[in-house]
Amino acid sequence: MAERTVFQSISLKHVVSLGPRATVREAAGVMTRANCSSVLILEPPNSLLGIVTERDLMTRVLAKALDPERTTMREIMTPNPVCVPPDTRVSDAVLIMIEKGFRHLPIIGPAGKIIGVFSVRDALPREIGTALNQAEFNEQVNDVLG
Repeated sequence: MAERTVFQSISLKHVVSLGPRATVREAAGVMTRANCSSVLILEPPNSLLGIVTERDLMTRVLAKALDPERTTMREIMTPNPVCVPPDTRVSDAVLIMIEKGFRHLPIIGPAGKIIGVFSVRDALPREIGTALNQAEFNEQVNDVLG
């Protein structure tokens, strides 16, 4: 059986995006409503400037006590993110993420069209689900045992 591609593996088939002048507060709201962990930063019409993730919100905003109402995406985004084509194998995408130290890869289709974001969560859904269930069980056992 052929290995899945990043496009076949992504759970969210639409792009969540904001402009570079959007605030952290706006990004948090958009990400929460879309139930996603990243937002692409685009300049019209569809020029990819960067990416902002949940982790960025924590390390670049909260940890530095920046004002989410005044801090813009341009200030905290990772500029020029590494991107992959939709036919990239999942194992190759995971290898890129491990080597580069990040968890999200924008997927760029023909003619430079942004068609989604591959997340480490998309890599092994069953295995990750099992691991999360095990982690939750371990936490409950630890709570009981003190």
